[in-house]
Amino acid sequence: MSFSFDYRKFSFPAILILPLIFSALNTSAQLFDQGKLKLISRDFSFTEGPAVNKRGDVYFTDQSNNKIWKYSAEGSLSLFKDAAGRSNGMYFDRNGQLLTCADERNELWSISSDGKVKVLLSDVGGKKLNGPNDLWADRQGGIYFTDPYYQRFYWTRQRGEINGQKVYYLPSKKGAKARVVAEDLVKPNGIVGSADGKYLYIADIEQNKVFRYTIAANGNLSDQTLFINQGSDGMTIDVQGNLYLTGKGVSIYSPAAKLIGHIEIKEPWTGNVCFGGKNRSELFITASTAIYTIPMRTRGVE
Repeated sequence: MSFSFDYRKFSFPAILILPLIFSALNTSAQLFDQGKLKLISRDFSFTEGPAVNKRGDVYFTDQSNNKIWKYSAEGSLSLFKDAAGRSNGMYFDRNGQLLTCADERNELWSISSDGKVKVLLSDVGGKKLNGPNDLWADRQGGIYFTDPYYQRFYWTRQRGEINGQKVYYLPSKKGAKARVVAEDLVKPNGIVGSADGKYLYIADIEQNKVFRYTIAANGNLSDQTLFINQGSDGMTIDVQGNLYLTGKGVSIYSPAAKLIGHIEIKEPWTGNVCFGGKNRSELFITASTAIYTIPMRTRGVE
């Protein structure tokens, strides 16, 4: 979309409203075309955890069936890993390792390109985690992850060993221990960091809110700020700083917390989202038993 004007034709009072005109142009039509939403497949049980590698390939989970799938940048679908630890949220680190929240045994995993698993974390202070749900890795390789409690059908336990549902940080330094960095949430879920690494966004799905935190040099979080009164399952962010929330479709908020777009997904639940493709301009959406893509007029920062 293009827009031009001759300011000489406006009186001074009219010029005062020009910022409002430009603001109104920042609509969903500038970001995507709803008509280009494409169903890729509906052959899964429950899709989650999309993560993009350096090539633009997107890996995602079919959690109930305990598998990780790959959707290549060229558009082909293939099975990457069976017996995937009931992986939920995932993210590629700076070394190209696939980090996963493997909640079958409440662990954090790192998976190599050939499918070999390394367990990064299996407990905190000798206690099993509630069930790692979603994660984000910073530039230093440290991992932030949320640990809510959702009773899984494949667990024998009926309650957690840890009091509270918290957010942890696992530094990249060898031998470092995971530590709590946020415990002021009821049920933390989706998580993503800003492109510059200064802020961390965390969704509290039970409070139906998204909060923003300031990230310190040592990885600690401070300055909890309410970003928007809307919860989210998974989240992602684009190069403009717009935040993408999931649940009933995909809601897009500007850095100023203004709703600027909504992608309608006709599925019971939209679980997660990430940017993929060679240019990171395809939005990849996991929604109940299905996966979708839609071309965007912006790019992701994963």
